[in-house]
Parts: sequence; structure tokens; C-alpha cells
Amino acid sequence: MTGSDPKSDLHRYLRTAREALLWKLDGLGEYDIRRPLTPTGTNLLGLAKHVAGCEVGYFGLVFGRPFGEPLPWLDDDAEPNVDMWAAPGESRSDILGLYERVRAHSDATIEALDLEARGTVPHWPADRSEVTLHRILVHMIAETNRHAGHADIVRELVDGAAGLRRGNDNMAPGDETWWPGYRDRLERTAREAARD
Repeated sequence: MTGSDPKSDLHRYLRTAREALLWKLDGLGEYDIRRPLTPTGTNLLGLAKHVAGCEVGYFGLVFGRPFGEPLPWLDDDAEPNVDMWAAPGESRSDILGLYERVRAHSDATIEALDLEARGTVPHWPADRSEVTLHRILVHMIAETNRHAGHADIVRELVDGAAGLRRGNDNMAPGDETWWPGYRDRLERTAREAARD
């Protein structure tokens, strides 16, 4: 790609994934951002909390750049999955404020280091625990997009809103009357395939 800067490109993809994840919380009340809509409890605010914790680890601890705020859910003795939901004392503004500060910290790490800067991921197997900023950027783009996809499905279950981001939903050009017929067609096709 002519005129492309790989680090800027990767950083832009990470920012886009973050925005997609956060957009899924827009316009919803406390219940809807916290309610578990899958058998494993996936919920919108928990996804934001989880990704914030991931960034603290990968862009902070891995490169010797600690975040500076304690995140008890990252402690070795933390309750399992405590990073995947907002506890009663954690508000939307607490978690989204934290994620904003984490993103600023991560962005500072990305800006300060070269793509070949080395770090160590302590919880990865020894044969691949030595990493570069490049590898961690790719990892966090994948991680954030994965959870943005979860958030997209959860948000669709809450109120039918779907798509990549405001102004570019990246969805087929169907309207509210088109989608039910489309879904019914898929259901019929699935039932027919199951009979074969």
C-alpha cells in the first residue's frame, strides 16, 4: 500500500473496533446494558469491562507500562468471570470512564513504542510469550472485534439494532418489513435441510 504507515493503520483498526463495541451501549438503560442474554451471561457492559482489562494487560503490563489504577478482577485470586459483568457497585459511568482512561493509556503505549518493541505476556505459553507491539496490536484488534461482534448480537436481541457503527451499519439494504421475511426464508431453508 503506497503511503501507508503500518502502525497508524493498525491503531485505526483498533480504534474502529473500540467504537463499534461502545456504540452498542448507546441509548440503552441500565437493565439492558447489564442483562445476560446468552447461556454464558454475555452482556454489553461486561464486554466493555472485559476489553478494558485486556488492554490494561496487553498494552500496559506486557510492555512494563503499568496502568496505575488497581483492577481487582485482574488479581490471581479474583472470582472467575468477574471481568465479564458489572457488579452492583459498578456504574455505567464507572466502567465507561475506566475504559476511556485505559484507551488513553493504551494509545500512549502505542504512540511511544515502535512496532518491534518487545514485551512478555506472562500468561501465554513460554514458547510464544515474547511478543512485539505489532503482535499485540493484531491480537487486540482481533479481541476487540470479537467482543464487538458479541455486542452486536446482544444488542440485536435487546432491541433489534444491528450493524457496524452509526452512519455505516454495513447491513444488507433491507427495511423493517424486509428482515422478518428474510429470517423466515432462512428458517424454512434450515428446516428443509434438516429433513434431508
